[in-house]
Amino acid sequence: MSTPWDQAAQAFRSELAAAVPTERLRALHRIVPWRHALTVLRQLVLLAAAVWLVLEHGALWYAWIPASIVIGFVIFDFTVLVHEVVHEVVVSRRESLWHRVLGHVYALPSGLSFSQFRRWHLDHHDHLGTDDADPKRHYLTPKIVKRSYKALYLTAALFPIYFRAARRAARGYPDALRRRIAWERRAAILLHLAIPALLWWQLGWAAALKLHLLPVFAVFPVAFTLNRLGQHYDIDPEDPAHWGSVMRPSPLLWDRIFLWSNYHIEHHYFPRVPMYHLPALHRELRGFFEAHGMRPRTYGGLLFDWLVKNRAPHTDWSQPEAPA
Repeated sequence: MSTPWDQAAQAFRSELAAAVPTERLRALHRIVPWRHALTVLRQLVLLAAAVWLVLEHGALWYAWIPASIVIGFVIFDFTVLVHEVVHEVVVSRRESLWHRVLGHVYALPSGLSFSQFRRWHLDHHDHLGTDDADPKRHYLTPKIVKRSYKALYLTAALFPIYFRAARRAARGYPDALRRRIAWERRAAILLHLAIPALLWWQLGWAAALKLHLLPVFAVFPVAFTLNRLGQHYDIDPEDPAHWGSVMRPSPLLWDRIFLWSNYHIEHHYFPRVPMYHLPALHRELRGFFEAHGMRPRTYGGLLFDWLVKNRAPHTDWSQPEAPA
């Protein structure tokens, strides 16, 4: 079935085909399971190192604060790993049991229901550019264009905002899917109640705060909101090719922090290119981006436009602001 995004993308598909040679595109679609596994291992090593730093040097603010930040970003990055599973690019066989098992494992640390995330995200792909059928845009994007309200997304208020959006989106799902989502969400909530309780019981309230509560409720919302700012907020509504932002490559910082999910519009063009090939895909598409006037953005610049200049989401932030 042709989706709204498929129809909109017809306008530039031939340009994309000319921008990336067929053989090169085939190579970029190649799934390399060991690279995914190595990425997961790196995240677990980072997590273990941060936990060790808190346990061994928790009295030193300049040790535990960076460690708690790292833990929060690692937790967020499990959402990126879930995303890889949703697009079935972890192992070569799409119907592999690995995809089903890893989807649930990766979803737990970030408190997601894998079943809802999969439905939500694939609906987002199919209906990109629509106001009512794209669940991210319809249910989660701030409708109140005020700095104070936008700033809530950088705090623990993100969780009730997100779960309200997820609940509203789920109203139209089949009953069986809704029941499965409910069970998965209960499991995630139980896990995130048990972890701080166990830490408090075994190690004290300070350890529970530094190892779980601050990473989850203070750091995760910042990571989530920053990452989302780089997706579809600064766009050109008149050009479907520019229904997402182009982020400036950052191999030593954001590529590592966000596990290449900063290359988001590239992912929409070619959803089955694994995360570790997205920087190479970006390089292939530079001429295409220039032809469409898509200027590279930075997270600092987007955050400034979003909060200081108070720009409206899903609009062209390169244009002068409309009079109040």
